[in-house]
Amino acid sequence: MMKTPYYLIDKQKLLRNMRIMDQVRELSGAKTLLALKCFATWCVFDLMREHMDGTTSSSLNEVRLGREKFGGETHAYSVAWADHEIDEAVGHADKIIFNSIQQLERFEQAASGIERGLRLNPGVSSSSFDLADPARPFSRLGESEPQRVLEVIDRISGVMIHNNCENADFALFDRMLNTIETRFGALLERLEWVSLGGGIHFTGEGYPLEAFCARLKAFSERFGVQVYLEPGEAAITDTATLEVSVLDTLHNGKPLAVVDASIEAHMLDLLIYREEASIVPNQGEHEMMVCGKSCLAGDVFGTFRFPQPLKVGDTLSIANAAGYTMVKKNWFNGVAMPAIAVRELDGSITEIRRFGYEDYASSLS
Repeated sequence: MMKTPYYLIDKQKLLRNMRIMDQVRELSGAKTLLALKCFATWCVFDLMREHMDGTTSSSLNEVRLGREKFGGETHAYSVAWADHEIDEAVGHADKIIFNSIQQLERFEQAASGIERGLRLNPGVSSSSFDLADPARPFSRLGESEPQRVLEVIDRISGVMIHNNCENADFALFDRMLNTIETRFGALLERLEWVSLGGGIHFTGEGYPLEAFCARLKAFSERFGVQVYLEPGEAAITDTATLEVSVLDTLHNGKPLAVVDASIEAHMLDLLIYREEASIVPNQGEHEMMVCGKSCLAGDVFGTFRFPQPLKVGDTLSIANAAGYTMVKKNWFNGVAMPAIAVRELDGSITEIRRFGYEDYASSLS
C-alpha cells in the first residue's frame, strides 16, 4: 500500500472522457487541444494523445512541454511574450497566438515561419466569479474592437476566443456563440481557423453532446474555418483523487480531523475560489471538519459526514484532484508533496513519482 499523500489518476475514468473527445471530433469536425494550464501531468499523455489533437499553452514552459511530451499540434499562447522567449516559443509551436495587436506587430517577423493568430475578447462570458471572468471590466485578455482587428486581418490566419468558464449550460454557450458571430462575423469569414477555447463542460453527465456538435459544425461551415476546442477540466474531470491519511483528531466546537495534506499547497484552486473539497460518499451520522496540515488557519478541506468518527490512520479520498491541482501544487510550510500514481486500465496502481527533501530544497535556491 502506498504511503499517503498522493494524487491517484484513474486511467479508466480518463478513458471515459477521451471517448467523448472522440465523439466530438467525429461529429463536429472540431480538433481538441489539451489546455496545459489545467492539467500537465504527462505520465498519462500516452493515453490522451490517442484521442486528442495536441496541446495549447499559456507560457513558454508549457509550449515546450506540449511539444516534447504530447506531440501533435502545439499552439503557443501567452498574455505577453518577452523578447527572450519568442524565438524558442516559435521553435516549439505550429501556431502562435498573440494577445494584442501590439504583440502581433512587435513579433511578426520573429514568428513569420509559422501560423499566427490573435486573441479576441467578445465581452461576454459564462463566469459569475470576477477573478475568472475573461470579459471582466478592463480585461487585458484579447482585442475587443472588430475594426482594429480588421486592419491587421491579413497578418493572421486565425483567432482564439476563450470566454467560457465551467459552462455546463449548452443554451448559454449557444447564445454567446451567436454574439460572437454577430460581433466578429466580418473577421471570421476571412480566417482559416478559430479556437473557441476551453471552459465548456461537454463531458459532464447529461450534456447535450449531439446538439453541441451540430452547433460547432454549423459554425465551422458558415465561416469556412477549422474549429479548435481547448478542453482542460472537460478532459480530466472526475479522473483523479488526492489520497490522504488522518494524523490527528480534536474537538473545538465541532469534531476536527487533521490530514497529511494541505489545501493551500495541494488543492490551491479550492482555496482561491472559496470552495469545499469533495468526498464521496458524504453521508453518515458523524460530521467532522477535515483540515489540512499547514499552519494556515483556513487550511480546511471542508465539513463532511461519515458512518463512524474519523480516527488516526483512517484514509480519505478527496475527489476532483486533477484539474488546477497538480499544476498549482507548492511547497508552502515545507509540507510533504503528494506523490503521483496511476491506476492502470487493469486496475493495478503504479507509483510514477515521489518527491523528497531534495526537491523541496532545490525549488528554493
